[in-house]
Amino acid sequence: MASGRRPLIAANWKMNGLKADGVALAQAVAARAKSAGATLAGEVLVSPPATLIDAVSAAIAGTPVLLGGQDCHAQTSGAFTGDISAAMLKDLGASHVILGHSERRTLHGETDAQVSAKVAAARAAGLVAIVCVGETEAQRDSGDTIAVIVGQIDGSIPAGATVAEIVVAYEPVWAIGTGRTPTLAEIVEVHQAIRARLASRIPGGDAIRILYGGSVKPSNAVEVLALADVDGALVGGASLKAEDFWAIVSALPQA
Repeated sequence: MASGRRPLIAANWKMNGLKADGVALAQAVAARAKSAGATLAGEVLVSPPATLIDAVSAAIAGTPVLLGGQDCHAQTSGAFTGDISAAMLKDLGASHVILGHSERRTLHGETDAQVSAKVAAARAAGLVAIVCVGETEAQRDSGDTIAVIVGQIDGSIPAGATVAEIVVAYEPVWAIGTGRTPTLAEIVEVHQAIRARLASRIPGGDAIRILYGGSVKPSNAVEVLALADVDGALVGGASLKAEDFWAIVSALPQA
């Protein structure tokens, strides 16, 4: 963990949770964050499904826990049935939004250009965009990992984006939900490449936080979060149990 960049542990609940479960989970995380107080080594964010955002916002009010959305539309309003704008997320208390997650790119066919338009919308609404990048197993096996990641960075982050508006999350697609993770050296290699690209494209870009995601769990969090260019984690399955998620938060190195 490099100094000068405040770590972020972000929970992505994906399409999980009914209201009672979501509120209980949010309250459990919020209670731990509030109890930690000044000893909290980084920022904590929860990103529930859209149906729970309002209830979770109320559940974490007055605590250090931040609120995020899992996606937003590129337009501010209009005839887009089933979609949610960045302004709507902001209105409910969100400060962040996850964009370009591999599940959106794969299952919904989102392109870098579409992700970039959504990032622009998030910036306009005053949200921090957590921009996800990652390679497939075939791309890694063919030696194209860095080229793919750099291409996604270039295509998904619009010109003019600033350090305060962007977080990047590296999620090797082949590791998400599989229990597999890259080696520590492989994580470092990709994070260093991301950092170099951000520094070359955005003034002060080397200060942008880069999260690791992809089967992050309590058993591997300490070693992953200790890596020099890892500024936190984007946590999927392990974020659905408060004790597991908080074990990852607690794995952050103390300043």
